[in-house]
Amino acid sequence: MTPLVIRSAQDAIAAVPYLLGFHPSRSLVVIGFEGRARGTCAIRLDLPAAGAAGKVAALLAGNGFARSLVLGYGPPGEVGESAAAMRAALESAGVPAAEAIRVADGRWWSLTCDDDCCPAEGTPYDISASVLAAQATYAGHVALADRAELVRSVQPLDGLARTAMRDATERAERRPGPAPGEGLAFVLALLARAGTGAAPTDEEVARLGILLTDLRIRDEAWIRIDEDAPAADIAFWRDVLRRVEAPYVPAPASLLAFAAYSAGDGGLANVALERALDTDPAYSMAILLREVINAGIPPSKVRLHMTPDQLAAAYQDEQEAS
Repeated sequence: MTPLVIRSAQDAIAAVPYLLGFHPSRSLVVIGFEGRARGTCAIRLDLPAAGAAGKVAALLAGNGFARSLVLGYGPPGEVGESAAAMRAALESAGVPAAEAIRVADGRWWSLTCDDDCCPAEGTPYDISASVLAAQATYAGHVALADRAELVRSVQPLDGLARTAMRDATERAERRPGPAPGEGLAFVLALLARAGTGAAPTDEEVARLGILLTDLRIRDEAWIRIDEDAPAADIAFWRDVLRRVEAPYVPAPASLLAFAAYSAGDGGLANVALERALDTDPAYSMAILLREVINAGIPPSKVRLHMTPDQLAAAYQDEQEAS
C-alpha cells in the first residue's frame, strides 16, 4: 500500500480499515510509525487485549518504529483497560503513543485528554469525507464491512462454478505429465496474460493448480509477484484460490498471502494463510509467511530480491548437492 500520512485522529480512523482490509469491531488497533522503519504497521487484537501489550510493543520497537497510535473499538470500560495497558507497554518499549482514542457509533473520544475542550459526547467523524480514504480508494484498496466478509472473499466458489471446476480438475488430473519445461512455459504464459486482467479458464486454473504442487514452478510464480505494485497479482491469485479444488489450495493461497503482504494488506494475507494451513498445516511457504507476520516484520523487509536466473542457479546447486 502507498504509505498513508496520518496527521490527526480522524486520519487514523480513516486509515485503519484500509490498513486492515476491513472495518474493525471489538478490537484494539496499534499503528507504528516514524523511526528507522519505513511506512506504517498496523496490528489488530481482539478485546480484551491487555495481555498482549508487551508483545506488541516489543514487535514495534524491534522493527524500528519510534511512535505509535492506539485506537480502541468497543465499550468504554473494555477499551479503556486495554488501551491503558498498551500505552504503558509502548512507553516502556520506547514507542510512545502520540494519541489513544476510542471509536464507536460514528464518534471518537480521546483517552489521553483531561481538558474540558474534549466533548463528553465525543467528536463525530465521516470516513467517506476523508482525503486519506479517497487516496486509498483511488489506489485500488478496499475496506470490507468486517473480518467475516474478508474471510468470505477467499472462500471457494460454490454452485455451478464449483461443479465446473471439479470436472475441469478431474480432466486435468487424467492428463499425462508435462514434458520438461512445458509446465513452466504454461505457467509463465498464464502469468503474463494475467497482467492484462484476463481471467483464466477453468481448464487453465485446474492445470495451474496441479503444476503449482511442483515447488520449482511455485517458486517461479513467487519471484514474479510485483512487490512494488501487486494489485494485479492479488486479483489473479485470489481468483485462482477461490476456484482450485481443495488439494491444490496451499500454493495459490500462499502466493496470494505474499502479494497481499507486499501491498501492506495484512488482513488479506492472514485469511489467505488460514486457508493454506487449514488444508496443509505443514506447508512450508505458509509457515514461513506466518512467522514473518507474527514477528511484525514490515513488508519492506520481506522483499525477495531474486531473479529467475538466480532461482534457476539455486535449484541447480541443490540438485548437484544432492
